[in-house]
Amino acid sequence: MGEFTMPPVDDRVEPLLFTPEQAAQLLGVKASWLRRKAAARAIPCTFLGKHLRFSRADLEAIISAGEQSPRQRPHRPR
Repeated sequence: MGEFTMPPVDDRVEPLLFTPEQAAQLLGVKASWLRRKAAARAIPCTFLGKHLRFSRADLEAIISAGEQSPRQRPHRPR
């Protein structure tokens, strides 16, 4: 499977920080999952007062942390 990359930055369209709903849509997960992981400090995020936000770098780090190498099948002698 190929490596996932975030779409290019367009300063005219993309916000500096994403809400949990926006970030969840980009990542293809539920906003509640992001909120739960952020509250547990298990994923990178930004708290502005009580408001949870995600930067582009946060989203890329979340994606990178979730990457897994393909599992190797054990070699069975014949």
